[in-house]
Amino acid sequence: MNGEMLSQDEIDALLRGEPVTEEPNKQEEVHNVLDYLDEMQQDAIGELGNISFGSSATALSTLLNQKVEITTPSVSIIDNAKLEEEFPHPYVAIQVKYTAGFSGVNILVIKQSDAAIIADLMLGGDGTSPADMLDEIHLSAVQEAMNQMMGSAATSMSSIFAKKVDISPPSIELLNFSEGEGTDTIPQQNLLVKVSFRLTIGNLIDSAIMQVLPIDFAKKLVEDLLSKNSDTVSEPKQTPNTNTETVQSSASVEKPQNQPMMNSNMNQRENDRAASSEKPNGQLNVQTASFLDFNQPNVTATETKNLDMLLDIPLQVTVELGKTKKSVKEILELGAGSIIELDKLAGEPVDILVNSRLIAKGEVVVIDENFGVRVTDIVSQSDRIKKLN
Repeated sequence: MNGEMLSQDEIDALLRGEPVTEEPNKQEEVHNVLDYLDEMQQDAIGELGNISFGSSATALSTLLNQKVEITTPSVSIIDNAKLEEEFPHPYVAIQVKYTAGFSGVNILVIKQSDAAIIADLMLGGDGTSPADMLDEIHLSAVQEAMNQMMGSAATSMSSIFAKKVDISPPSIELLNFSEGEGTDTIPQQNLLVKVSFRLTIGNLIDSAIMQVLPIDFAKKLVEDLLSKNSDTVSEPKQTPNTNTETVQSSASVEKPQNQPMMNSNMNQRENDRAASSEKPNGQLNVQTASFLDFNQPNVTATETKNLDMLLDIPLQVTVELGKTKKSVKEILELGAGSIIELDKLAGEPVDILVNSRLIAKGEVVVIDENFGVRVTDIVSQSDRIKKLN
């Protein structure tokens, strides 16, 4: 039998003189994405990811000081029982839960080797000598990078769906299915939607970053998006636009050049559907979005005065002299006159925190009869990452 061993059922069939029929191997079953998502749903899921991750790439580029591109989404259906085949290498999984706007989870999966490069860049390295193993500091650095990315993605989704979208702080786990590590991070639904993007970071990374969603949650996103678009398209028909200079047929609309987040590789079949489904007299008012450039020297006071609204927002500034850990027994033994030894040496700079985030270091001074602190150093990005633990 082609070099393969016969199963017990096949042996029994031969002994009975019955022909051996090969049963379909369920392990080799391949799920066709079209059986679960039609072409329009696939395009919508890919475009949602493309727009949200376009802004995420900008946030990651700012953090890493490297050119970051996340492009070319590919949508597929994966079986939860075959995750080891889908993710054969050691990976890092970052999970966020939607706390407002939607009810569901979103998983980002990247290779551990790519995560090590991102961590090295976050900690002030050049990315050419990443750590072989990811420790807590490296995982915290990757977690902070993914937090910025997912925050930007949530902001983009708020704009797309025209409603408030919030996410929980991301949790991060090492993912290695061959060793059974981190498998609880992946949703337990039988079928999942995987949206794979090409990720390039400078000349350091040319790999993939994957988004994993429960199929029901992915369909709910598409349903809400198509419903919103349907409402938006129907608005001009109810209140016709009299400005004929800015109105053009939807079949010949050109993509605004100043929207880099839009997918430049929109599938041609989506354009054909849009052109064929639009009514002959249907018209859309299409205008190029304009954004205020705060770097221009000629920005008027009227345009920038809104920034003044932020200047009186109170922030909690804390100076941390030091800290230590004590057991319950040691705490109960404290009394008047007890001395607690801190983790800092005498004369060592103290930490200055704003809303519990380390931003600077300083030295303690006396101003008249009050204590004060003189700022001596603004901490680097790597120091801030280390303090996350």
